[in-house]
Amino acid sequence: MIDFFTWTTPNGRKVSILLEELGIDYEVHGVNLGDGEQKSPEFLALSPNGKIPAIRDRQTGQTVMESGAIMLWLAEKEGRFLGAPDDRGNVLEWLMWQMSAQGPTLGRIHQFVRYGKSIGEPAETLFRAEGARIYAVLNDRLKSRDYVAGSGRGVYTIADMAIWPWVSRYAWHETDLHDYPEVLKWYRRLAERPAVQRGYQIPHFVNDIPVP
Repeated sequence: MIDFFTWTTPNGRKVSILLEELGIDYEVHGVNLGDGEQKSPEFLALSPNGKIPAIRDRQTGQTVMESGAIMLWLAEKEGRFLGAPDDRGNVLEWLMWQMSAQGPTLGRIHQFVRYGKSIGEPAETLFRAEGARIYAVLNDRLKSRDYVAGSGRGVYTIADMAIWPWVSRYAWHETDLHDYPEVLKWYRRLAERPAVQRGYQIPHFVNDIPVP
């Protein structure tokens, strides 16, 4: 049994989608970011960085923080969603791309577009441009492919699960996915998966999955 500590953010949804895809037993514990619960001593004992998500394996007592590390740990533990052995490097590079490029860039855009926390010019213009570049990189990658990693047309992996929840907030980025037709097709394909639909609503319902 896995204890899963999370909230309704893209980083939380990455892991909830993976847990649903794996079909393993887990119990959800909501960590209300608006109430500052991520700063509680109890949560900091699990996640010293004070960020969701985090997990605890009840059988071994092991705890893991940071969404990418959690996804990799779970996928390795269960032996699924890492592609074939020859795909491993490709899966990892796109998982790291999500964590180092896509997430930080789009997360900063959330601050001034969604929450009205201006970071001033020229920073906002630069982040918008970088956000558009990130979408273009993903669009180019998905040309003639069904999934972002793996050989041939690709294979569904943790890389897709990590990237998709950030794209699901395209409206927060003031982005029209029709401008990125390959991303749009991929996004819709994943949105049809029952595990993605369930994982999106963890720890609770906020809204239906937006599908342009």
